[in-house]
Amino acid sequence: MPDSNARAPHLVRPHTRPVQPIPVQNDGKQLVALRDPSMLVQQTMVVPPQAMGVIQLFNGESTVDEIASKLVREDDPERASNLEKATVQVNALVDQMDKFGLLWGPTFEEYERQIATKLKENDAFPARASMSIVQVAHQASGGGEPPETPEEQAAWAKELATGQLDAWLADAEDPEFDQSVVGLVVPHLDYPRGAEVYAGGYRAWLGSETPDRVVILGTNHFGLGDGVVMSPHGFETPLGRVLPDTAIIEGLRSRLGDRLFKDQLDLLPEHSIELQLPWIRHLFGDVPVVAALLPDPLVPMIENDGGRVGLDEFVKALEESLGEAGGTTFFVSSADLSHVGPQFGEPKPVDEARRVEVERHDREHLAKFIANDVDAFVESMEWCKNPTRWCSLGNMSATARLAGASEIELVDYRQAVDDRGAALVSVAAVALLGE
Repeated sequence: MPDSNARAPHLVRPHTRPVQPIPVQNDGKQLVALRDPSMLVQQTMVVPPQAMGVIQLFNGESTVDEIASKLVREDDPERASNLEKATVQVNALVDQMDKFGLLWGPTFEEYERQIATKLKENDAFPARASMSIVQVAHQASGGGEPPETPEEQAAWAKELATGQLDAWLADAEDPEFDQSVVGLVVPHLDYPRGAEVYAGGYRAWLGSETPDRVVILGTNHFGLGDGVVMSPHGFETPLGRVLPDTAIIEGLRSRLGDRLFKDQLDLLPEHSIELQLPWIRHLFGDVPVVAALLPDPLVPMIENDGGRVGLDEFVKALEESLGEAGGTTFFVSSADLSHVGPQFGEPKPVDEARRVEVERHDREHLAKFIANDVDAFVESMEWCKNPTRWCSLGNMSATARLAGASEIELVDYRQAVDDRGAALVSVAAVALLGE
């Protein structure tokens, strides 16, 4: 039997990081792929389905020996021999998961260190989700081989993305507001399903004067930070690099400290910021941005010990930093609304009755947001316990507080539902109007 004393502590008491199990098949066999939802680890580990029950025991408290003992019956006549085999198998699973960075411990920390170093060297997050606009445009153009050199590929991607954004904006209806639009609520749904609603919102800024900056507030879907998450780095997009507003970011750093950037790697897989960037660059050129992931005001921090930045203190510090810098600021709340259906844990497929029910619920709460009463909006969702899993209460409420709109208008509301009724995601475009 392996000597547990010779093994690293994180291997003796294994603790699984958050993983996303994905059913896969290989040679007719049903397997499970373990994916890192934070995308910090790119490799995917494949295990047999029965391994999932063992992995659930990797809680950081039980030792490998204790885990193995739970896998062998007490009345097994060959318990000693089978216990030894189980221990060997559990250790092998632990070693493999550690190799793939799926356990908390020094191996994963080394992955994090390497990624942080590369991010600092590049000074920008790579384009990931936003590259889908190039794929959409490429397919619409009939396909064809992309250019060979990196320089030609970048120019080709920019041309495709620019043309696609122009087409989406041209198809959108002009809301024809009399007042200036100081902020938008737009989706972070993928472009194929949400493009019309994105365009319906951003159409309101077509022809506007370029602001001094755009504040984009998103949702932390995959990361581990339970406070506000920011980074001093820029973002790559198919239209070129979007730079940060360093003056505002340094103003926030002076008020809140480096804890604001503690979980900045959460931005690496996050699409809620990235999917807004091509629209903003297309409309306003190289305008700088202030990008932040905001927590849900209904979910308390795991440890409210001052190690992370809370929603209210962030809004206050950002207001002060913007006031100190002056100039014109536009705001974007990157927000999807309801998430219902079996994909989100509900027992039944989405049918027409469920769609009507969800729309009624959505419009009831959108009405409170449009009434420009942030407290009533948040309190109403707290009262009903957010039954349809709106995912962006934090950034919507913060945007309303920061923008100081005189009026708020609904531009569009839609539901994206797959053919099998496995998932419904509702989205809206909302305009926050100035004087």
